[in-house]
Amino acid sequence: MLLASLAILIGLPVLLWSAGKFVGGAASVANHFGVSPLLIGMLIIGFGTSAPEIIVSIFAAIQGNSGIALGNAYGSNIANILLILGLTAIISPIAVKSEIIKKELPVLLGITFFAAWQVWDLNVSKDDAFSLLGLFVLLLSWSIYHGMKGDKDALADEYDEEINSNEGTVKTHVMWLIAGLLLLVASSRMLVWGAVEVATFFGVSDTIIGLTVIAIGTSLPELASSLMAVKKGEHDLAIGNVIGSNMFNTLAVVGIAGTIQPMTVGSEFLYRDVMVMFASTIALFIFCIGIKRQGRLNRLEGGAFVLAYAAYTYWLIQAAFI
Repeated sequence: MLLASLAILIGLPVLLWSAGKFVGGAASVANHFGVSPLLIGMLIIGFGTSAPEIIVSIFAAIQGNSGIALGNAYGSNIANILLILGLTAIISPIAVKSEIIKKELPVLLGITFFAAWQVWDLNVSKDDAFSLLGLFVLLLSWSIYHGMKGDKDALADEYDEEINSNEGTVKTHVMWLIAGLLLLVASSRMLVWGAVEVATFFGVSDTIIGLTVIAIGTSLPELASSLMAVKKGEHDLAIGNVIGSNMFNTLAVVGIAGTIQPMTVGSEFLYRDVMVMFASTIALFIFCIGIKRQGRLNRLEGGAFVLAYAAYTYWLIQAAFI
């Protein structure tokens, strides 16, 4: 138990630190070779913040811990919207100006609906997983198309400012990219092992551990990037990172894990966790799409998100020990 706790306490911060170095290195190298800031932002930064989720879920699937793999992905989606955007909006209300984000929000809602429909039979089969990866390829193609068009957009300007703030030589960035990837793999294995041991010791399901400790932990890069973005006045970047991460979690993280090991869940996962994920995505869509007003997430709405996340977490804790 002591070793398992240490594995979580050491593995999680190393995981987050290495993810930041990996994403930063990849973005800087791509920028050096002339890739457009919008394409770097949408592919590397937007999706790359989900690097902890995908590595953790891959190792969880390999070890047969499907509860951690699926709980980590969907739990991170819930935390990204309710906790991270909620806290960010409380600190500084978020205004949505980017037309790209307004196009991404309906796509995210559709992807979330598709994911909920897939889990309706309490199973994510290999066919389900491959269909998720197929949609991910389409999403990548759409992102590349918009990134290469180079259209003027508020999100593109914010990505440009963020990427060009990174200093250092190409050699240094390549070194951090490789080191970050290696540490991501090592810390993910450590974290999954520790989480499984702790779950076994307390007699709770690995799904609950995936939805709480691991989901919140692997969502910390999104929290850091969103807080830094609003501090700089880059509101669209704060929303864009979360939308990109949730798309990646739903399609790529679950898709890759499902091809390794088909995943079966209990009915409570569908009626509690998947429904909370779907409801929070609908709320984000309503607040940020800007029907008859500018899209925004104000302090009151952010506070409601955080309260909803607190209630959801309490629900999980009750379920774990009843």
